[in-house]
Amino acid sequence: MIQVTIFRNSTDNGDVYTGVELLGHAGFAQSGQDIVCAAVSALVLNMANSVETFTEDGYEGEMDERSGGFKFHFTSEISPGSQLLMNSLVLGIRNIGKEYGKKYINIQFKEV
Repeated sequence: MIQVTIFRNSTDNGDVYTGVELLGHAGFAQSGQDIVCAAVSALVLNMANSVETFTEDGYEGEMDERSGGFKFHFTSEISPGSQLLMNSLVLGIRNIGKEYGKKYINIQFKEV
């Protein structure tokens, strides 16, 4: 199962997502054929690459393919562009969770 933790600050104007951490593999299918892992991986890697390419926002990130570990946290104020990218990531991960269920992906939110 993929454990997803999404870090957020709740404000009067809505949630501001400040980071995401993942650990584990979905176990939906054999390695190399697991569409749940592939979908989640594509979403988080695209978000991180997009933040790096299209914004000036500071962040820290690391990845461990073997364990399925991925960590990404903003280290500076979050621009509207990065917030849109994070909103898109959260939408995609939530949709995967709805489609495949808690057997393969568990999503939790942590207030920071």
